[in-house]
Amino acid sequence: MGAAGSVGATWLGLGLAAFAAVSGARAQGGLSAYQGTWLAGGANCAEVYSSEGKGTSFKRPVDIFAPAFIVSGNRLRTPQASCRIKSTRPAGDRQRLVLDCANAVAGNEVRVLMAPQPDGSLKRYFNEQDSTGTAYQRCSR
Repeated sequence: MGAAGSVGATWLGLGLAAFAAVSGARAQGGLSAYQGTWLAGGANCAEVYSSEGKGTSFKRPVDIFAPAFIVSGNRLRTPQASCRIKSTRPAGDRQRLVLDCANAVAGNEVRVLMAPQPDGSLKRYFNEQDSTGTAYQRCSR
């Protein structure tokens, strides 16, 4: 490859890297309302979460049935699974999150419908027809 081809390949590589960085930043921006620890039902946050060092984690032993999750960056963790948030897209008044999840047994893609609420809570919907949703309160950011 000549000097001109090498320079062109370098610029192409830099352009793709810049596009990936901008796309990642855009995905992060779409997740800002979801950052933190979340809990549904009447459970107490202190019963489910513990603070350690810089962040919060599930209290040990982990209650695998706790209706809880943690969003940190582009990661979403439940008591049983760890997921990478691949994308967020508007779906009416909700957001469709596409997750790449894995647990001790398997891994698969999961689609979730959520919507931040005016009172600071979050609702997760079973599907597009679900008009009630499940409310989650934020325990910490």
